[in-house]
Amino acid sequence: MPEVTFDIVWPDGSKEQFYSPSTVVKKYIESGQTYDLQDFVRRSQESLILASDRVKQMYGSPCALAIGQLRRVENKAIEFAAQDNAQVKVL
Repeated sequence: MPEVTFDIVWPDGSKEQFYSPSTVVKKYIESGQTYDLQDFVRRSQESLILASDRVKQMYGSPCALAIGQLRRVENKAIEFAAQDNAQVKVL
């Protein structure tokens, strides 16, 4: 199963890299795009859960790493939830 990493810039300018065990994430999170924080979180949730489910279909158990990446996104996004117009840029 092809893996994907994607780099983002959080609203505070910090950069972070995330991992997906499936290329399905490319249908949800596009390089060069900027997303509203909540939209980025939603896209991350949908794509990383789907990626984990694809691993489960192939290997019999969900991908703990994909779910861990999703938790990282969700936890970091909490820091910016109160900011007006918080955006995430995908590099």
